[in-house]
Amino acid sequence: PQLPHGHMPLPSFWKVVEDTLQQSGAQLQTFCQAFETVTPSPGTQPLTPAEERKVLSLVSKHGPDKLYQVTSNISGSKDLDLTLLRGQIVALLQSMDTRGNTSRWLVDAGGPRGFVPAAKLRPY
Repeated sequence: PQLPHGHMPLPSFWKVVEDTLQQSGAQLQTFCQAFETVTPSPGTQPLTPAEERKVLSLVSKHGPDKLYQVTSNISGSKDLDLTLLRGQIVALLQSMDTRGNTSRWLVDAGGPRGFVPAAKLRPY
């Protein structure tokens, strides 16, 4: 696939990538802070219609016994780690990572798939 900045010299290209990532990071941080001040901590969040549709598709793909809810915001640090917000619903694909580490689980977040800390998931 041709990248929109593919014609640039490499250093300029990386600068664009870096700037974009920094901007996204700042936006995400602002969003997370806003998110944490708006949402009450205890209890289950009511799902948006979009989330509900996602949950239904996860149920039909993986079954209701595979669904877990994220208990606190997760920011993925490694490759293949997912960044998820508290309250999101995911489906468990495997209760360990590629190295057999059972504290990181492979989940389907209704599109993206990746690893999350098992400790931040609870059965839905």
